[in-house]
Amino acid sequence: MAKDNKAAVLKRLNRIEGQVRGIGKMITEDRYCIDILTQVSAVQSALDALALQLLEHHLHGCVQHAVRSGDGDQAIDEALTVIRKFAR
Repeated sequence: MAKDNKAAVLKRLNRIEGQVRGIGKMITEDRYCIDILTQVSAVQSALDALALQLLEHHLHGCVQHAVRSGDGDQAIDEALTVIRKFAR
């Protein structure tokens, strides 16, 4: 992963981690359930966006390299397995 892309991914992950800690604090403070659920939904969306970013990087980097080097079938099968997990 390129250094600048890695920094952006880590920044995004740190933000998500803060959101999760915030949910814990909301629960500790007995906040309104709908407010907590709204934050859980936001975290799920953020994780989905992160996963798509990582998948895009993987396809354009790792899979593309594997195809060029003759190992494309295995890399494509592996990518499809992961994509199917997200399609559920």
